[in-house]
Amino acid sequence: MTAAAQDHGSGHRPTPADRAETIRLQLADAWGEMGASWGVAPAIARVHAYLMAFGEPLTEREVREALGLSHRAASLALESAVGWGVVEEVAEPRRVGRRGPAGTAYLAVGDQFVWFSRVIAQRKALEGDPIVAVLERTLREADAASTADPADPELRRLRAWLETFLDFVRTFDRAIGLVPAVEPAELERILGLLARLPDETILRLVRLLADLPDDDVLSLVNGISRLSPAAARRATRLMSGVVRTVGR
Repeated sequence: MTAAAQDHGSGHRPTPADRAETIRLQLADAWGEMGASWGVAPAIARVHAYLMAFGEPLTEREVREALGLSHRAASLALESAVGWGVVEEVAEPRRVGRRGPAGTAYLAVGDQFVWFSRVIAQRKALEGDPIVAVLERTLREADAASTADPADPELRRLRAWLETFLDFVRTFDRAIGLVPAVEPAELERILGLLARLPDETILRLVRLLADLPDDDVLSLVNGISRLSPAAARRATRLMSGVVRTVGR
């Protein structure tokens, strides 16, 4: 039990620090419960949330005592959080009167877009890529079986479904893999721009692209991607004027 909880149970009026600690612990517990749905061990999720909310380096002992974890559970959770790239090892802040070298402390990565990208990269490596490999192997087996019995309709249907499903998973896996490839600041700006657009505007754009020929869309995107920033600004202003004129 934390000092804040003990004081509260004894009738002590909670201080602002007590209330802040209670909120941090509530968030950590809720984050831990949700972690199971994300495929993350609750202890890892609790440690990550608590360190994020605390915002300063904490030792393993401080984390362990705050969350009521055993030494082994806290050590494993911190080690895993470091492995996922959401927590970093730093030098323990100096305490008055302490001698010798500083020990190890743990600090949550403060930039949400940095740790989010790292989590996406880890999940792709642990989940997405292996699924693609399994489907590729299964499709090869279906190919061999279908070649051995070309007249069998069930084998033909199975092979066709596997090929279509593999294409879908590859496309999704590639899209997920692009997130860590984008610089965190660039990702933040892109998502920030999307947040400023009404949902209906985004949906209208999606529907418009769906009605245009693929070759025209790909040609436009490839052309824009090769422009310099200055040329892109000129093209954007020109395109805006053309769109306003045509849309009247």
